[in-house]
Amino acid sequence: MDVLAPDFPGFGASPAPSTVMGAADYATTIEVLLDEFTRPPLIVGHSFGGRVAVCLAARHPGRVGALVLTGVPLVRLEAASKPRMSFRIMRSLNRVGVVSDARMEDIRRSSGSSDYRAASGMMRDIFVKVVNESYEAELAQLEAPTRLVWGSEDQEVPVQVAERALEILAASGVDATLEVVTGSGHMLPTQEPETLRRVVDSLMKT
Repeated sequence: MDVLAPDFPGFGASPAPSTVMGAADYATTIEVLLDEFTRPPLIVGHSFGGRVAVCLAARHPGRVGALVLTGVPLVRLEAASKPRMSFRIMRSLNRVGVVSDARMEDIRRSSGSSDYRAASGMMRDIFVKVVNESYEAELAQLEAPTRLVWGSEDQEVPVQVAERALEILAASGVDATLEVVTGSGHMLPTQEPETLRRVVDSLMKT
């Protein structure tokens, strides 16, 4: 098997899971795919997929050949903040029936990230869970060569996140580098596919 592109539960054509899952839980759902490779594979992870890739590689250090990560919220640069007071009040009123579900849904869709606004039901709860996760411990457990490829204009996951992740990897003795792509934003895989391909090719030749 040369290439696998897993369809996570709740993404693509796969149905949403029945319970709230974090990145480590998603890693558990796909770890069986490692058996499909005759040698440790190179894993490319963008954004949410990169969260899962790091958890998978930390859990199975000898079974992952290399990592390429882009736009992944690997570490929190500041403590998680509570929702605005106005949102918390409306949520409490919704729970006791004063504010309708339809009105509460409108409020939720006007708040949070684009992923959160686009999600519903179980997937929204999953996004709430993972947005509060941080992966310092998993980064410190990695052994595979790791390439961080970041857009200089990434507003969702700024370059400072990658710089902090690189510090953790370097302190653990991992072969890790950071390449910042000038002018690219969060969607680097579609904006700069040739850059990503070059990085992957260089790792495949080592």
